[in-house]
Amino acid sequence: MILLALALQSLDLVDVDFTLTLNQEAKQVSVAGTFNGWQAGKDLLVKDADGRTWRGRLRMNPGKIYYKFVVDGTWIVDPANAQREDDGNGNVNSFLFVQPRGFEKPGKVGDGLVTREALKHQATIPDLNYDRGRLIFKLRARSGDVQNVRVIVNGAKPINMVSAADDGTFATYEGSIEWSKKSDLSYHFEVVDGTTAVNYPTSSDFVCRAKEFRSFETPKWVERAVFYQIFPDRFMNGNRENDPKDVMPWDGQPTWFNRFGGDLAGVDQRTPYLRSLGISAIYFNPVFKSPSNHRYDTSDYFQVDPQLGSNKDLARLVAKLRGQGIKVVLDGVFNHTATDFFAFDDVVKKQAASPYTHWYRFHGFPVVREPKPNYEAWAGFGSMPKLDLSNKTVSDYMLSIPEYWQKLGVAGWRLDVANEVDPAYWVKFRDKVKKIDPEAYIVGEDWGDRTVWLRGDQWDAKMNYLFRSAVLKFVGTRGSGKPSDLLNGLFNAYANYAPQSSRVMFNILGSHDTPRILHEVGDKPALAKLAAMIQFTWVGAPSIYYGDEIGMTGGGDPENRRGMNWDLVSPGNDILLTYRKLVRLRRSSTVLQSGDPVRLEARDGDGIASFARTYEGASAVVVFNRSSQPKSIQLSLPTSLRIDDMTQKQGFVDGMTQRPIPLKGRTLDLTVPPAGAVIAIPAREGRILAQDRTKEVAILGKSSSSISERFTTNKLP
Repeated sequence: MILLALALQSLDLVDVDFTLTLNQEAKQVSVAGTFNGWQAGKDLLVKDADGRTWRGRLRMNPGKIYYKFVVDGTWIVDPANAQREDDGNGNVNSFLFVQPRGFEKPGKVGDGLVTREALKHQATIPDLNYDRGRLIFKLRARSGDVQNVRVIVNGAKPINMVSAADDGTFATYEGSIEWSKKSDLSYHFEVVDGTTAVNYPTSSDFVCRAKEFRSFETPKWVERAVFYQIFPDRFMNGNRENDPKDVMPWDGQPTWFNRFGGDLAGVDQRTPYLRSLGISAIYFNPVFKSPSNHRYDTSDYFQVDPQLGSNKDLARLVAKLRGQGIKVVLDGVFNHTATDFFAFDDVVKKQAASPYTHWYRFHGFPVVREPKPNYEAWAGFGSMPKLDLSNKTVSDYMLSIPEYWQKLGVAGWRLDVANEVDPAYWVKFRDKVKKIDPEAYIVGEDWGDRTVWLRGDQWDAKMNYLFRSAVLKFVGTRGSGKPSDLLNGLFNAYANYAPQSSRVMFNILGSHDTPRILHEVGDKPALAKLAAMIQFTWVGAPSIYYGDEIGMTGGGDPENRRGMNWDLVSPGNDILLTYRKLVRLRRSSTVLQSGDPVRLEARDGDGIASFARTYEGASAVVVFNRSSQPKSIQLSLPTSLRIDDMTQKQGFVDGMTQRPIPLKGRTLDLTVPPAGAVIAIPAREGRILAQDRTKEVAILGKSSSSISERFTTNKLP
């Protein structure tokens, strides 16, 4: 499947030349960007005879690409290219538009010309995908180029396809049929513009063979989950006896190297807080033994770092949390190790005579770590030597790690720098993990669009930085604030993947690798809350980076890794109260958990963006207001949006305020608060939400005031 996909993708590739002229000598120059996962050193440039000019030609997919040059480890923008853009993480990158083949002439709807080179369909996920009883077909065409697209299955009546996404270069069209998965199908597409009708493919049809078709199954619990990300050293110090000798005061200034003493005992002590927040899953940054505070350089994959606790402590915590309805996902760093990992350490001691030389990729002996390693290392850091996972001995060893921890109750894995690992390893990884637990969650770290990892044989989902980018363009200080940009970003990202993968996407506003969301919106709480409202209503599992829910702020690493400010946990913290409402709303609404998205309106002049979610005949409608003034609007719902009889009769309820929202025919009369939202859920789900609130009061205290008291630091164990 992977080889077929790569072969088809190669038809799109375009040659792009990169040139960098320097004023000084350099030993190595490479180009890194969205096309190679920002891997420094992967695509090297060649030096001209003048000793100052470096050149390289790469083949890449067309569209907008971001890049930088890496000169002896230093990242720089292209001095010869004035086109630059902030990436939303405090970095400025160069960008260029790689023109696709066939785009030499402008495209125009109705001119009778179809840009055939733009047409693309792969008979694999996500272009051919089975979900919820239907076989879904996707076809890519040029944006603004065609009038109609149809799919013809088994020679039957053509099925009209609708535009699912449009990024200004390509448009994605989608159609579906009911399918029992028992019969073979043949199909082709008909693309119409003016009097021209083009069949794609031009010769024989695509074929879908039932016996060979492999469905993409993702864990259902993730659709319903709300995650909470914990950076172990910075959440809570619960056991002073395992503190490092140089432990910092909890409110001290974080650096790349200092430690604050957070541990598993601290998480255990704060479980009442996590329960009161309502989260249902925790993603832990690495917990295994390591020489660093971030622990992304692993010394021992089978031992919890003693400064965090013991293996038994982790097993007890996982069991305790599971008993309270909270699953645990661990961070797996399978791309590289620490230098004191047993295999690398043995090579350092025995050099070429070590039996572990083939566990890594050495370029000579003796081993040199500083200033530049003579072996492959992540991002060129000598402290993180890169494993050779193509070696079966290495691969088998690394595959034994998830097996060990899953037997202790771990519910899934977040895969560090997963885009830098050979897909063949992830195929084996998925097979191993899913055999132990078919509902285990596999989420890869990737910052761009890597559809190849999400075809049903590797990851379930990815860390959704594309979602974060779309939100920041709408609410961030460096964004446009345009509602259309928000909807374009959300729906274009959604269309990249199979819907069952999108429903379990790891949707983030911030992480240990990004500035905090409050910082990104100029330390304006209203905008931070607006971002959270988008996160909790969009498709995918929302993840809260520890402290964001209480209004912690901070720029990039290490400012985003301060100790959890427990003094902000109080009944008067409006950001916290908003998050608690959103968590309850999300967990009580089946539509918001599992509903398919429907694009509604973007009113750029008013700052209004809206979309709907629909599931099994029920729908929710979400309207955002980016402006500083309240907006009274009438929102007409399209006939394609299904509204069941009960909702038609009872109307909607605002999930944030519990106020009724009457439905007049197919029109909603709404007043959307400034920098706020109306989240209209079916009235019956509103009643469930109110019942959940009553149950919560019964569990956590006899009154809402007692719940608030439990927010305060001195009331927590």
